[in-house]
Amino acid sequence: MKPFKIHILGCGSALPTLKHNASSQLIEMRGKCFMVDCGEGAQMQFRRSHIHFSKLNAIFISHMHGDHCFGLMGLLSTLGMLGRTSKLRIYAPKDYEPLFRQQVEFFMQTMEYEMEMIPVDTEKQQVIYEDHSLTVETVPLQHRVPCCGFIFREKPTLPHIRRDMIDYYGIPVSQINNIKNGADWTNEDGDVIPNARLVQPADSPRSYAYCSDTRFVPGLKEKVKGVTVLYHESTYTSDQEDRAKIYYHSTARQAATIAAGAGVGTLLLGHYSARYNDEQVLLQEAKAVFENSILTQEGMVFNVI
Repeated sequence: MKPFKIHILGCGSALPTLKHNASSQLIEMRGKCFMVDCGEGAQMQFRRSHIHFSKLNAIFISHMHGDHCFGLMGLLSTLGMLGRTSKLRIYAPKDYEPLFRQQVEFFMQTMEYEMEMIPVDTEKQQVIYEDHSLTVETVPLQHRVPCCGFIFREKPTLPHIRRDMIDYYGIPVSQINNIKNGADWTNEDGDVIPNARLVQPADSPRSYAYCSDTRFVPGLKEKVKGVTVLYHESTYTSDQEDRAKIYYHSTARQAATIAAGAGVGTLLLGHYSARYNDEQVLLQEAKAVFENSILTQEGMVFNVI
């Protein structure tokens, strides 16, 4: 099974603190690296992750609040100073496109690589990135500005060859690919060896949903149903539910309610309000509804399995 890792670069909310960085994550999957959100200071956290900047394939911005995007121009500038030459695509809400072009023209005149912004319709759930091994789709969220989450999904892979059976039946290497694609094998005596005897089931495709920022939306559970891991903002505890509603955020209990209703494997909590010196209160609240809840912290690397 190939690595599928979530690197937490920042899990704080809008108000800067000495404890947490602004929102940003790196997703490593199928040999590629993607950034989700790029709050202020994200490039410094990127360095601490020990992932080389050159491995970055694309950046996805959920919405245009500063704690999710103020680090973008600095990172793009640094990539240019490090000698990047390959095109970098930035997926962001469509309203940002005019300002993005102005910023690039003002700050990036000497850069030797192309930056392409892909405008995203935050009101539609649709695939916006696809290659031979994975897809990225948007998930409409409800915040004070246009906002969407992202689901990273592996595509199904071919089954695993049973090496012992290949050797036992003397099947030539040239036929391995056919067998992976479902072919039976006929030996010299004319006996047909069924494909099921020659292969083991492929690994189940894994998926990761990133949902921040959003108020509690009960219908979200259908959009992220069955994902392996869900990151859902948990800005407040339930005693602050009225505040959460006003500012279009969620409580830890509400995040856990979505996780339980969606039948996800693991819930990652984040986007903590600066009012909490100890996020254990958020974790306890979430675990009361969904046991497999985890507090994210800067520097944490979560393996999706």
